[in-house]
Amino acid sequence: MQTHWWRDAAIYQIYVRSFADSNGDGEGDLNGIRENLPALAELGVDAIWLTPFYVSPLADGGYDVADYRDVDPRFGTLEDFDALLASAHELGLRVIIDVVPNHSSSAHEWFREAVAAEPGSPARARYIFRDGKGPDGQEPPNNWQSIFGGPAWTRLKRPDGTPEQWYLHLFDSEQPDFDWTNPEVHEEFDGVLRFWLDRGVDGFRIDVAHGMVKEQSLPDIVEGTEAGMLDGSNVLPYFDQDGVHEIYRRWRSLADSYDGDRALVAEAWVEDSSRIARYLRPDELHQAFNFEYLTAPWEAGRLREVIDSSLAANGAVGATTTWVLSNHDVTRHVTRFGGGEQGLRRAHAATLLMLALPGSVYLYQGEELGLPEVVDLPEDALQDPTWLRSGGTDRGRDGCRVPLPWKRDGASFGFCPENARPWLPVPESWGELSREAQRGTEGSTLELYTRALRLRRELDALGDGSMTWLSAPTGVLFFEREPGIGCAVNLTGETVELPASGEVLISSGPVTADGKNLSLPSDTAVWLRA
Repeated sequence: MQTHWWRDAAIYQIYVRSFADSNGDGEGDLNGIRENLPALAELGVDAIWLTPFYVSPLADGGYDVADYRDVDPRFGTLEDFDALLASAHELGLRVIIDVVPNHSSSAHEWFREAVAAEPGSPARARYIFRDGKGPDGQEPPNNWQSIFGGPAWTRLKRPDGTPEQWYLHLFDSEQPDFDWTNPEVHEEFDGVLRFWLDRGVDGFRIDVAHGMVKEQSLPDIVEGTEAGMLDGSNVLPYFDQDGVHEIYRRWRSLADSYDGDRALVAEAWVEDSSRIARYLRPDELHQAFNFEYLTAPWEAGRLREVIDSSLAANGAVGATTTWVLSNHDVTRHVTRFGGGEQGLRRAHAATLLMLALPGSVYLYQGEELGLPEVVDLPEDALQDPTWLRSGGTDRGRDGCRVPLPWKRDGASFGFCPENARPWLPVPESWGELSREAQRGTEGSTLELYTRALRLRRELDALGDGSMTWLSAPTGVLFFEREPGIGCAVNLTGETVELPASGEVLISSGPVTADGKNLSLPSDTAVWLRA
């Protein structure tokens, strides 16, 4: 039966600035990606997702877009993008790109026009401008806080220094929020989507997909409420508002008007599975990132609870479930799972668990090398706006964005041409984690990923479909995929014996099987075929 490609795809996230530098300026670029696409095809992924490469001051790693229809010169040109897209398609790789609709850069032409215009003008109506409170409007319109720290409002000043209106920015002050009650904003993004769909992209990952619509009255939040991306604990008047669903019904209709099975994927930090499923109704988006799974601890009961609730909620609206362990916004899971040998062992087991679950998976560049979070970057190297806006108390996300090591030797381990300096320093120990060092090395993280992805593609039982839990000791996850493919993961802290027969297809560490019973060490996963 023909199925949509994204329902069981393995999609590889590329953080463009840190993937591969082709021209020696220290930053990754589109040509660097294109040159290394064969390595991703060899890894066995089905698609790539590119983080923003648009014209941008890079106040927030490119998520501050100044021109949605062009490539930033530091990353290449539109012709480079077209060549990358063509090469990916020749290799059988689909391409998803980021779209950033909640906010633009303050360098965007629209915002520059708004700053130059008068209060109440059509140019200002594209963004959320308000008069301040208190004497002379000197206090912000409400008490909302930026996700990056500090107030979510910045006050404009006229050229002569006279204070003026305030504008909303849920993130950095260089990222003003659009006003999605304005039809002109809707029309602009229709045009942006069409521009890239016409070039042949296979879909979009929608940044802050739950944040575009704000409660009209812009009410204060409860004092002490933390401004965070995940709103499962707090009801926030700027996240997960019902109005976002009207936007996505419009976008779905637009995407469906194109040939080629184009996919729309939500970055919606909504903790409850039933809430995220609302984004995946048949006339809305195709997928949403499973942040509830990403943030789950290495604990069998909680993981099973999240798996069950995710499959039930998504299944109720006919949607596939996604699984993800890391991305460019969170601590890499090797470190999150304890770091060192233990963290890597758990990461390997978590990978086999994830790849065995029904649905599609998202892999973050470098996880196939077992890269840890870099927690000791020099302070003068940090560039994440969180570092500055928190007054140096939150180091931000740079630690998961350190450039990839491709070769065993060299100043940047192959990320840059020789003698070039990467935009973030690469740890000296990463030479042995490089792709060159791991390729073909038995027991390496890269070989585990490559083999598991190949098996996942070859076995009809994996990917999209159903699963059945099997009896297992407390602390062990054991389930079956049809026909006759099983996965067991031991999270107990000690070796367990399972009455499991069949062939061991792959394991994340040494296991012992005699055809009737399986001896499964702690923090180890295995796939079996009956």
